[in-house]
Amino acid sequence: MTDPVTVLTFPQPTINGPLHVGHLSGPYVAADIAARAARARGERVVVTTGLDVHQNYVLTRAEHEGIEVGVMTADFRDDIKDTYDLARIGFDYFTDPLGEVHTPIIRELMNHLVTSGATPLREVTLYACADCGRTLHESYLSGLCGECKAPAAGGACEQCGSFTQVDTMVDPVCGRCGGEPRPFTAAVPVLRMEDHREALVETWLRADLPPAVRDLIDRTLAAGLPEIALAYPTNWGIEGDGPLAGLRIGPYTEIALSDLYGVARAVDPGAADVTGYLAALDQVDHLWHFLGLDNAFWYAIYWPAVWSAAGVARLPLAGLVVNEFYTFDGEKFSTSRSHGISATELLRTADPSIVRLFLAWDRPDRYRSNFTFNSFRAFAERVEPLLAGTHQVTEPLDPALAAIERSRGESALRPDGFDLPLAARSLLTLLAGGVEDTGSLRAALTGQGG
Repeated sequence: MTDPVTVLTFPQPTINGPLHVGHLSGPYVAADIAARAARARGERVVVTTGLDVHQNYVLTRAEHEGIEVGVMTADFRDDIKDTYDLARIGFDYFTDPLGEVHTPIIRELMNHLVTSGATPLREVTLYACADCGRTLHESYLSGLCGECKAPAAGGACEQCGSFTQVDTMVDPVCGRCGGEPRPFTAAVPVLRMEDHREALVETWLRADLPPAVRDLIDRTLAAGLPEIALAYPTNWGIEGDGPLAGLRIGPYTEIALSDLYGVARAVDPGAADVTGYLAALDQVDHLWHFLGLDNAFWYAIYWPAVWSAAGVARLPLAGLVVNEFYTFDGEKFSTSRSHGISATELLRTADPSIVRLFLAWDRPDRYRSNFTFNSFRAFAERVEPLLAGTHQVTEPLDPALAAIERSRGESALRPDGFDLPLAARSLLTLLAGGVEDTGSLRAALTGQGG
């Protein structure tokens, strides 16, 4: 009998820029630390991630900067993978839309959704810009969230997580030129999420979800689960074939399907078609997504609905490990606004062990936190001698207290009840007290060995 598998995922970053420190502080380092800790406990764990190439933020940046989009995405892909190496972030399967295998798999899965009748083609009303003609979605759509009234683009509100499209926003306009929305009809595949309400509710009842995500789910259920187009006429994204000829697959749907086949192939490298992917997913005992709160709609609500429509009989979602925003000098890190410090820049100028430890210690775990260079330098000055073992131990930690602290820190690295700042503080307490046996904490948090 095959051992049950625990799968951890961290988001496929949109390659409209390099990873910044805010990314690392959230799901990226956290998922790696959780995976290292789980393996130290003897669990069978696989980690998956990839790249998000087809949100139109990517094309928007290339056009704004006058860069050939293929050159830009290849450069950012290489930079992101370099960042993972520098930060000692590992994974077992990486879905790469710039590689040769990705597009045929996504087309196969999309055609399966349509031909199976799960997401039939229907005539629906979409919206285009009355001035520039772009279909209004993602960066091509701007306005206010209909739920919390915060500024938002198409997709999901970064502040409250609500689904955002022209029909649900206040004062929607074209995000590129400011033109007014113009309705048009098109035959596109549509996912009726209400068809999967029973499977979704059963999943949510047993999953470990933070209060903010449960609140988002409650609001979405009360309003009625939305119907979402999975592909549409636009100028960026994977081109459909067969019944989807003339359309491009929506990027959020693509990522949901990327996770589906990526997880399946991480569990069973021989999985090569829809039947094989579904069989591999039956081996997954627990699936944990690590993500920022701004992605909660997709991972908590949309991904499970797409997987259910694809034929996953038992949705394996065990829970979400969600972080709040990490700010830089008081403002949100932003790739599109070039606000923040790139992760590669910090990792090339500082000890990666200290970077990982600081971002664990300062992680915006259950509340927002703020990165400053002064706090990072002060932390590094304090922690460097602790890691090197060159500090003077003035108050040795009693062995009984050390055992409690070590157990507390290791327990904090389990996905259920995940508390990275607590684990970091436990490790620092042990090191400051001259304790050499730190269990799995030091290797997991620093990424050295283990």
